[in-house]
Amino acid sequence: MAIRRGSHCVYDTRYHLVWAPKYRKWVLQGAIRERVREVFCEIAAHHGFEMEELEVDKDHVHLFLSFPPRYSISVVVGLLKAVSAKEIREEFPEVRKQLWGGEFWEDGYFVWTVGDKVTADVIRKYIRFHEAKKRGVDQLDLF
Repeated sequence: MAIRRGSHCVYDTRYHLVWAPKYRKWVLQGAIRERVREVFCEIAAHHGFEMEELEVDKDHVHLFLSFPPRYSISVVVGLLKAVSAKEIREEFPEVRKQLWGGEFWEDGYFVWTVGDKVTADVIRKYIRFHEAKKRGVDQLDLF
């Protein structure tokens, strides 16, 4: 990721974001998993966000992305969650049986910024390890 330029700024803002479906239900599988990935990538492209890594697990998502400083973290997360929830509920109405109450995502999210101790490589390895862990790769490979 290179330093990016906006009309009034130069920036390198990168965030590791994590959140889960309501009740931490295992609904992010199969076609729903793929559609969530597509929607996140479409939103990122439309708004000029750079998606460095994306993992959709059965009960939560990890995103490592950069976006211009004109966007707050809460606005970006709200946008990703709201649009994806609307798309999934419309395209997969059967999901309502598992996620009652009209909500798809849990309230809140986790955010981790890249800094001195948390480098971009550590976050990339963490997200890749998360996927590899499902295939039985040992945690010692992380660091």
